[in-house]
Amino acid sequence: MLERIYRSLPRVQSAYLRERSEAPRLFAELSQHAPEKRPLLVRNSARFHTWSFCELLLRQSEEQTFHNAALSEDLAFLALEVVDRLDSVQYSVQALEGLRARAWAHVANARRVKADLRGSEEAFALAFASLRRGTPEPMDRAILFYLQASLRRAQRRFNSSLSLLRRAATIFLRLGETHQVGRLLVKMSTVHQAAGEPEKSIPVLYRALALIDSTREPRLLLGAWHNLIDNLSDSGRFMEAQKVLAKARPLYRQFLDPWMQNRLKWVEGKIARGVGQKEQAEIFLLAAREGFLAERAAYDTALASLDLACLYAEQGRIVELKRLAEEIVPIFSSLSIHREALAALAFWKQAVEAKKVGIELVTRVASFLKRAQHDPELRFEQPAGS
Repeated sequence: MLERIYRSLPRVQSAYLRERSEAPRLFAELSQHAPEKRPLLVRNSARFHTWSFCELLLRQSEEQTFHNAALSEDLAFLALEVVDRLDSVQYSVQALEGLRARAWAHVANARRVKADLRGSEEAFALAFASLRRGTPEPMDRAILFYLQASLRRAQRRFNSSLSLLRRAATIFLRLGETHQVGRLLVKMSTVHQAAGEPEKSIPVLYRALALIDSTREPRLLLGAWHNLIDNLSDSGRFMEAQKVLAKARPLYRQFLDPWMQNRLKWVEGKIARGVGQKEQAEIFLLAAREGFLAERAAYDTALASLDLACLYAEQGRIVELKRLAEEIVPIFSSLSIHREALAALAFWKQAVEAKKVGIELVTRVASFLKRAQHDPELRFEQPAGS
């Protein structure tokens, strides 16, 4: 029996390598078809029924999460179609359930990005159910905890989110995955930021920078630098933010895509305003706002506009402030911003027109928008006496 196993190993290895080499071609072929036709093609063609192709679908789903969440969810569902058709003789039931758990986790994460929090919760329940039916690999459990922590952050259940991240960190440390711990610390910093505690995220990000392997994920490293600079700015530590930005500039130059460069301009504007460089702050904030408009990034556009409003209010530039207020509601009516967020902006516009606007009101509206971005059920309450 052992001899038969040894003789079969080269054949098994050869088949696996062939599947891996064919997976990109199959994905390119599938991508040429309309999205609604892809599930039927995957179901009916055995060529797509390989472990390697399923893993490729999941990698593509992960990559698309923040660029196109709907596509990310579709790709994860295609992976589930493949899992259902993999040979249960060739692969153990436990291994298949582990793969199914990963697919449902990607569905859940895509739904979370789309603000479908209920649907995300349902998909996570299916992911953990599959994990229990399989043989739970520590890495799989850690990844599910990591992804579910993002849902808890979106639900504003911050303590639960931090608890899940700590559980994942314990597993990653046990496995010697220090890079993954660095990634996790970046996620932990976003929880503190969403909770309105940017100062708590600063030591977390300094630790993350020491653990992230820049050769594996240079963009993750840049994300950690950027979050640190942003949180230092939001905490009023502008000189420190300026020094950290100087260190991170070479890395920013490696990522010239609009998404990253618009956010760089935004944080440059915040720092310039904080250190008293008013003219530079206006240039950067206007550029960031225009970039966000081109991206159709509704909340970032709104928040950059409110930073600009603070700058105008500090300088007593009533004409510019009124013009900004007049532009703001029509712009956001055309973007995907929910009704209560639009109501907050409309209230701010009315306050500007009535000459009752100040830094405190702008800060209050900006704080609401940051929370509303991840909580469609949040209701805007007008300040007392307004």
